[in-house]
Amino acid sequence: MNQWPKQNDALGTANRGNPCESGLCTLCLANCKGRCETWVSSLVGRKLLYPREFGGSTSGSANVCSEGAGYHALRIQGYAYGARGLTPDAGVAPADSSFPQVDVTTSFGSEIETQCRLPIMTGALGSTFIAAKYWDSFAIGAALCGFPIVIGENVVGVDRESVLEDGRIRTAPELDRRIETYLRYFDGHGAIIVQMNVEDTRNGVARYILDRYGDQVVLELKWGQGAKDIGGEIQVEDLEYARFLKDRGYIVDPDPCDEAAMAAYRQGALRSFARHSRLGAVDLGSSEAVAEDFLAAIAGLRRMGFKRLSLKTGAYGMEALALSIRCAADARLDLLTIDGAGGGTGMSPWNMMDHWGVPSLPLHSRAYEYCKILADRGVKVPDISFAGGLAREDHIFKAIALGAPFVKLVCMGRAPMIAGFVGSNVEGVLRPERRAAVNGQWDDLPAAIRELGSTPEQIFAGWETIKRKVGADEMQHIPFGAVAMQGYADKLACGLQQFMAGARKFRLSELDRSDLMAANQETARITGLPEMLEAGHDRALAILTA
Repeated sequence: MNQWPKQNDALGTANRGNPCESGLCTLCLANCKGRCETWVSSLVGRKLLYPREFGGSTSGSANVCSEGAGYHALRIQGYAYGARGLTPDAGVAPADSSFPQVDVTTSFGSEIETQCRLPIMTGALGSTFIAAKYWDSFAIGAALCGFPIVIGENVVGVDRESVLEDGRIRTAPELDRRIETYLRYFDGHGAIIVQMNVEDTRNGVARYILDRYGDQVVLELKWGQGAKDIGGEIQVEDLEYARFLKDRGYIVDPDPCDEAAMAAYRQGALRSFARHSRLGAVDLGSSEAVAEDFLAAIAGLRRMGFKRLSLKTGAYGMEALALSIRCAADARLDLLTIDGAGGGTGMSPWNMMDHWGVPSLPLHSRAYEYCKILADRGVKVPDISFAGGLAREDHIFKAIALGAPFVKLVCMGRAPMIAGFVGSNVEGVLRPERRAAVNGQWDDLPAAIRELGSTPEQIFAGWETIKRKVGADEMQHIPFGAVAMQGYADKLACGLQQFMAGARKFRLSELDRSDLMAANQETARITGLPEMLEAGHDRALAILTA
């Protein structure tokens, strides 16, 4: 039996394909006409927190404690009394407290504190074409909502318009476009993070960014991701572009200059080429050598002038996990993102996604354990972001509580992109002259959209919020995908506030592992959390025997 149901009649949502634990389909199509939970929430916002047809229906959860270990098998505690984090400056008397008073803002950083309105960030949106096509929606939406967005690896190298001289980047129009689009609407909350891999380092991307943008950018080094255990990849269908990428120094498979490959391409049997990045640290044979090399690289970036630095690591085993945490701590990094298998991706070998690495919950549980070991020894642990198949407000609560007090953000890869897709498709129908510019893929509005209305003001719950922020005149420059992002963020924020209010925690910093319990023994063993019948059992007995 499929563990993850394809539809939820209470919410009126359904998955087109096979759903994962995140609630997203395993294959999320940009032209999808709905209606998964994330898809609908980008339109109606917090309304999707509640069952449909209010006033003419009742609803009840199956509330099954699923087998197996995963975020699905964590349960959130609720309490009948008390409050933590309800400060006097909130302007609310305790007797009048309610969930809107919950503060879901967060911050991260070592020396410089980066403020965020919501404890989420995007995954790395790099050289995949889907990231480039929908960047305006993603970036403007993230900036207006006040959370960080990550420009992934290889953006400079794959840009045909970029100019490299003597192996160093001189002009990078696509990278500039992405950074400047975000900064145009940046208001001090969130961050633009630029990721570097082996090729980016060789191409001098760090120096280019520093000279052009200075302190406005957080630089992120990349050790890996949850979706694959090799370098970054894209697929290209044009032979000349494949040769361009090979000339740039990338690994292109098959070789576009090979006679057999060219003949197969001309005959139509070979339709695409895969561009790969090199593996990092192949010349280093021990963890000690890796740590020494990494710390030297960070020291060099600091001498260059970078003040905010982060690291992204993947679903490697325990040794590499501990190494990433220790290196991030010793280097005083601002953020460490730990991505579990099999996180979402633009392109990865499918069976690698299914079969390599450590899944998110066990990886994150060990990450907490290793962070606590360092903290107990007096080592300042870097701020952490957990990633890997997280998409809903309950995921945010669980990830932050599981890794408290170290986890400050939840990194979401595919989920926020859905808002960009939906908004762009709606805009392409309602503004046909903008269809090509926003990559709209619908010829008309599907029934799920027509139920909401026929104008953007009717369709998007977040329209007036964005309009109030930017002004009526500026709304003509805001892509609908960014407006849809506001709806998705609103649903996440409100849902998180409700979960936290139920746990009587009114600030994110008050969340801790006591707010979680395990739904089964396997999850209890992996996480170190009490099984739900044991959680608080000693205090219950004390009440009964007093």
